[in-house]
Amino acid sequence: MNMLETNNSIEKIAIIGMAGRFPKAKNLEEFWQNLRDGVESISNFTDEEIIASGIKLATLNNSNYVKAGAVLEDIDSFDASFFDINPKEAEITDPQHRLFLECAWEALEDAGYDSQRCESRIGIYAGASLNNYHFFDLNRDRVGSAQSYQTLIGNDKDFLATRVSYKLNLTGPSLTVQTACSTSLVATNLACQSLLNYQCDIALAGGVSIRIPQKQVIYTKKAELYRLTVIVVLLMLMLEERRLGMGWELLFLNVCQKRSQMAIEYML
Repeated sequence: MNMLETNNSIEKIAIIGMAGRFPKAKNLEEFWQNLRDGVESISNFTDEEIIASGIKLATLNNSNYVKAGAVLEDIDSFDASFFDINPKEAEITDPQHRLFLECAWEALEDAGYDSQRCESRIGIYAGASLNNYHFFDLNRDRVGSAQSYQTLIGNDKDFLATRVSYKLNLTGPSLTVQTACSTSLVATNLACQSLLNYQCDIALAGGVSIRIPQKQVIYTKKAELYRLTVIVVLLMLMLEERRLGMGWELLFLNVCQKRSQMAIEYML
């Protein structure tokens, strides 16, 4: 068998749907438009905005802090009734979980699939950043109670993928992936393997990271950064944020993948 025949015998994977939300871009169309037009997605914060986020005034006066960052819009907006989630449950659920669920549905819609009626096995491989939205309070959330368990499901990253599978009726593998900065890439790799091994027919893969509050200062050490500009500083910090416990700045991407031959047959 020559190289061409070997290449043709390898089953290929088609990307059939995508969804995403980014700083200053509510969808992929706006994201690509911003890239094309050179739109700066880093926002500079006023002292009033940072103080309103709970940062102390003394911190603002420290020259080692940079008053800029990436902000994702409408993280407090969520159509709870659409996903059959009551308002109280939605309120205590980490925004990372809420937005990931919405974008998972959007990615399937973009691919042209109704997961509630689709007979194909749809798998999901996903990861999230550190949750600092709702810390467990032993004085408020009684251990073992229904409320504490609901709080756990809505905030622990272990439930990210399985919660989406439950809400969207996905019957394929459901796996939460955590490998620091490479989480989304590893999730995509595992989704591809799952498709090639026939563990599922369609796969969702992606990651989500939202830092709360969004408008806050970033600490830098001038002695180490020398004369780097604020933008370069932020890019460097974003690469290190997983180590610092803040995660990538609001990167969210769901890729709906399917074996290419099945995708062609579906389109026909």
